[in-house]
Amino acid sequence: MVNGPGEAREADVGIAGGKGEGLLFRRGEIVRKVPEKELADALVAEVEKMANLP
Repeated sequence: MVNGPGEAREADVGIAGGKGEGLLFRRGEIVRKVPEKELADALVAEVEKMANLP
């Protein structure tokens, strides 16, 4: 769990919300902008994607 974009950059996977949209981070890099109502689904999908990596 993180509190903002700075902490999201330090997480394996993180999101940082803004007005109507948010950023999805993976290992310190911005993956993409996501509409606010899709943030939770995008986060879960990214974690599931990472869980399948060797």
